[in-house]
Amino acid sequence: MATVAVVYHSPNGHTRALAEHIAQGAKSVPDVDVHLVEIRGDQVSEGRWSDAATMELLKRSDTIVFGAPTYMGSLSAVFKAFLEGAFYPFLGQEWKDKLAGGFTHSASQNGDKLFSLQQLAVFAAQMNMQWISVGDSAGNNWTGGTIYDVNRLGSWLGVMGQTNVDEGPDAVSAHGDMVTAERYGTRLAELTARWAHGQEYRIRRHTAEDFREISAHSAAAAAARG
Repeated sequence: MATVAVVYHSPNGHTRALAEHIAQGAKSVPDVDVHLVEIRGDQVSEGRWSDAATMELLKRSDTIVFGAPTYMGSLSAVFKAFLEGAFYPFLGQEWKDKLAGGFTHSASQNGDKLFSLQQLAVFAAQMNMQWISVGDSAGNNWTGGTIYDVNRLGSWLGVMGQTNVDEGPDAVSAHGDMVTAERYGTRLAELTARWAHGQEYRIRRHTAEDFREISAHSAAAAAARG
């Protein structure tokens, strides 16, 4: 069985909501074991992150998906401490050729989230991992576009989420970010099964009309939820 670990830091719950949707998408793929792994501030002591159980789980995983909020233009300090805590797996190349992916969240539409995803991708490269892109075309870039569109923020390196400063984590599920995250989780799990266990993989190519139909379903589902 292939194993996917979604490891994240989420002080206010918004990034956790994205992590849960990615995990939900990954769980839709048969024969894939999915783990949600939270990185917490109490795991950091004198500036150093440490948690042996987490590192052992990540060592056993075929794919690791990294996620953290974007604060002041870069990853949260706690998650950066976790990345630095991977120094010994780095020395031993323990994560070499695992698949990797990433996601981030901020209150601003842009918020310099791309820099956070670039940080994660560079980290994965230093760990000799194989980075997986979002795989969906951009939405919300035409006159009929809405916040319910798939990949509404137009990010290909990893999943971006955005929630207004006066909205709680539940608002993440009201946007196309939820569908984007779930689709990314499915993509990661399917590629994991192919990469780690040689299972058959079908490439899904979509036209602009296909994505607009998917986005319309996302909007209808959001309206049904109220």
